[in-house]
Amino acid sequence: MPYKAFVFDAYGTLFDVHSAVSRHVDIVGENPARVSKIWRNKQLEYTWTRSPIGKYKDFWQLTSEALSFALEAVPGSNKDAHEVLLAAYLSLDCYQEVPAVLSKLKESGAKTAILSNGSPDMLGSAVESAGIAEFLDDQFSVHEVGAFKTDFATYGMVTANYGFEPGEIAFQSSNRWDAAAATAFGFDAHWINRTGQPNEYNDLPPKAVFSNLNGLLDLI
Repeated sequence: MPYKAFVFDAYGTLFDVHSAVSRHVDIVGENPARVSKIWRNKQLEYTWTRSPIGKYKDFWQLTSEALSFALEAVPGSNKDAHEVLLAAYLSLDCYQEVPAVLSKLKESGAKTAILSNGSPDMLGSAVESAGIAEFLDDQFSVHEVGAFKTDFATYGMVTANYGFEPGEIAFQSSNRWDAAAATAFGFDAHWINRTGQPNEYNDLPPKAVFSNLNGLLDLI
């Protein structure tokens, strides 16, 4: 049976989280790649720390705090680059195949949506900047439930809004932990393994693994 909805993680799946730094390597300092990696890792770590203990903070604030840490942690970094890099995060590059794939999925009659840790303003800005708003029916932000993925309440926003069973929904994420949690929730999760990472969470296997979103076109 065709899926009734295709739901996407945003950061790392639709949008290149490292594009903010790559645009501004001339002002970041001596090791921009290291700054970008730590920025992303801390951004996620803060969500994993705060959600279970009920200390939710807006993802935009956590993104700012993570960047501050990264610029402090990497020797030779330019701390004055903080505001420029943070602003760039609102208009991250989307991956090359994203607009065409979303367009074809929507044309198939399925719902298309984002489910992200990002705040509503962050998601709206990224979607508009990438020019993909017309291909999306909804943008679900975890801000609505005050918890971050992998809390089941976040995935439940989709089923509650659409009235679909979890197995009628294809969920796509480049984050293996996110795909594992979505699988546990009951979605048909597809891991978008863009960087060739080894598998983990073997007891929570994805429905399929794709190197990019083009693999989804075989599902319609």
